[in-house]
Amino acid sequence: MITADHIAKAEITINASPGKVWNALTDPGQIKNYMFGTTVVSDWKEGSKIIWKGEWEGKAYEDKGKILSLQPKKSLQYSHFSPLSGLHDNPENYHIVTIDLEEKDKQTLVTLTQTNNADEKTKDHSEKNWKMMLASLKKLLEERS
Repeated sequence: MITADHIAKAEITINASPGKVWNALTDPGQIKNYMFGTTVVSDWKEGSKIIWKGEWEGKAYEDKGKILSLQPKKSLQYSHFSPLSGLHDNPENYHIVTIDLEEKDKQTLVTLTQTNNADEKTKDHSEKNWKMMLASLKKLLEERS
């Protein structure tokens, strides 16, 4: 059940344009470089499926979701389900991840939220992982500029 109490949030300012950040968020080649080696498959259209494949803590995984909304260079929202969670593949067990981009002084503020976390421990774990991922994204983009 979605609660306001267990929303994971991470944000970072990246010295790159919203366009460059957007490209990194939707380009499988770049995603693999900052998202823990994950392979992502999607056509990046609203309503389309999204699949994440890789290995996490020694276990192979294949997560799935759907692109719920996207506004290029501004916002991306998708659902996410991981079989490794041990939960049933039901809509109420999917996270909703929203990534907002805001241009500020020739930089981009990236704000990420993940709702539908089961409890505070799950929220904290997700927040830690998202912060690491955003730091890797920042490093990747700023090293290229």
